[in-house]
Amino acid sequence: MSVIGKVAYHFYFRPRSWFNNISKFGGITNILKIENGRNAMTNAAQQLFVNVPAAPATDIYFLTGKKYWALTAFCMYSLTEASTIPLRPIFIDDGSFDEGFIKKIKSQFPGCIIKLSAEIELIISQKLPADKYPCLHKKRSVYPHIKKLIDVHIGAAGWKMVLDSDMLFFKPPIEIYNWLNNPEQPFFLYDPITSYHYSLSLMEELAGNKINPNINVGAAGLKSEDIDWDKLECWVKTLEEKQGTSYLLEQALTAMLVAGKEIIIADKAEYIVMPDKKEVQNPTGVLHHYVAQSKEYYFTISWKHILKPINA
Repeated sequence: MSVIGKVAYHFYFRPRSWFNNISKFGGITNILKIENGRNAMTNAAQQLFVNVPAAPATDIYFLTGKKYWALTAFCMYSLTEASTIPLRPIFIDDGSFDEGFIKKIKSQFPGCIIKLSAEIELIISQKLPADKYPCLHKKRSVYPHIKKLIDVHIGAAGWKMVLDSDMLFFKPPIEIYNWLNNPEQPFFLYDPITSYHYSLSLMEELAGNKINPNINVGAAGLKSEDIDWDKLECWVKTLEEKQGTSYLLEQALTAMLVAGKEIIIADKAEYIVMPDKKEVQNPTGVLHHYVAQSKEYYFTISWKHILKPINA
């Protein structure tokens, strides 16, 4: 695959227009700069090391795999560097883990927990049989994001905090600590844009309650046994029949799951979704979640902030 083709794959999910995306990210020259930054970040991620504390430690979940490992490693490393409490990552296999990759993960994060795809598949076959939940099975086979709901929570109990990999921490995440210490309500980030693809009217009709328009699932705290799999099966089927498929389906489904409930949304001034260039150059927030155009800043600027303690 060419360099341009790789950039297109990494930055855009089934893009409608490659030329529109070139324009959005400032032209070919800037896209090549972004790709060079990505390559440098991927190489730098190999030197990251976190000696995961022995129990008792608080668990944090990541859905990850070979393609996303550099991002995951940087996110967990930055969280550990910023944290004042012991945290243990649980890495959920997106289906790409093999013996060599597992060895790599354990060498960089000794003491971590790994949940392999084969183990998850067995639980799914028992708790979410394909003949009863065909839509969820189909989506899971073609849409990895839904594994953040299914593979993390199926057959499990209790509250879990799942983090996206395309985030970096710069200060202790006190709001996340407080939630982890005493989780009583679902927890999310604030999205400055309503990002569900599906209309709020349809989502509210199906959920039977008011939808919060600003939920972002970069950090998603949910109680496993509160997830209604029958409703999810119905919602996926109806949403896609009426308004098509979308990269944002998992975020929409999550917003529907908590419709009408009391939830916690992190302080948007500290837990920043889509940071601008000024914030990226001189981080003041606790967390950055690099979505949409802000992905450019992750690869060209942000990850280098995290390496400063290593290189000091």
